[in-house]
Amino acid sequence: MKSLQIMLFLLCFVSGLTAQDFALQQLENSPRHHEWVKVPSGERHVHCFVAYPEVSGNAHAVIVIHENRGLTDWVRSFADQLAAVGYLVIAPDLLSDFNTEIKKTSEFKDADAARNAIYELKPEQVTADLNAVFDYIAKVPASNGQVSVVGFCWGGSQSFRFATNNDQLRAALVFYGTAPTEASDFARIQAPVYGFYGGNDQRVNATIPQTEAFIKDAGKQFEYEIYPDAGHAYMRAGDDPNGSEANKAATKASWERIRRILGDK
Repeated sequence: MKSLQIMLFLLCFVSGLTAQDFALQQLENSPRHHEWVKVPSGERHVHCFVAYPEVSGNAHAVIVIHENRGLTDWVRSFADQLAAVGYLVIAPDLLSDFNTEIKKTSEFKDADAARNAIYELKPEQVTADLNAVFDYIAKVPASNGQVSVVGFCWGGSQSFRFATNNDQLRAALVFYGTAPTEASDFARIQAPVYGFYGGNDQRVNATIPQTEAFIKDAGKQFEYEIYPDAGHAYMRAGDDPNGSEANKAATKASWERIRRILGDK
C-alpha cells in the first residue's frame, strides 16, 4: 500500500502544472453562482466550494474529489464546468483542518507540502468527511436529493472507495484512479462504477483486470473507457489551452460520456 501511495505521489507530481492560470481565468469569467461553505464533520469542518447550475428545477448533485495536490483552482474550475451543464456541484477540501495551523489547501506552503499531507490522511476520516458532504449537498434546497461522485487521480481512488462505503450514491465516476485491493470491499458497492483512463497510463491500467475480476465476482456494474494516447491527469492537461491533442480529445470525449452517465439521475 505504501509503495502504491508513493507511485501515485510521483505520477501526479510529474503530470502536474505549477500554475493553473487558465483555470482561474475560467472561474473568474463564469456567470454561475459560487460559494464557500463549511460542512461539520465530527469535531472538524470541511471547507467546500459549491457551484450552482443555472436551471429552473432542482438538480442532481455531484461531489468532486480532488487530486493529491488538494483543492486547486483547476478542481474548482471543473466543478464550475460541471455546473454549466446542469449539475449542483460541491468540491470538498479533504485537507481541511489538517492541524491547528493549516485549515485548507491554500494554507500549505507549496504543492509538495499538500501532497505530503494527503498521504497522512486516515481512510476513516476521508470517509467521514465525504459522508458529511454527501448529507449536506443532498439536503440543499436546490438539490433533487440524488448524489453522484467524480474523482481524479488520488480522488479517483477515493471515488471508487467511497462507492464501497456509501450505499446511497447514484454513480461513481473514477478518473485514472485505482480500485480497492480487497475483494471483500466490492460486495458493498451499490452504485454503478464508471472508469476513465488514459492510454499512456499503464501504472493504473495494469490494475484494471483485477478490478474487473473482483467486480464480476461481486456481481456489480463496472464500465470503463481507455482513451488512446492520453496521459495520466488528462482531464486537467486537456483543459489547458497548451495541452496535447490527445489529452484534449480525451477530455472532450470524457465530457460527452459524463453527461450520458449522469443524465437526469
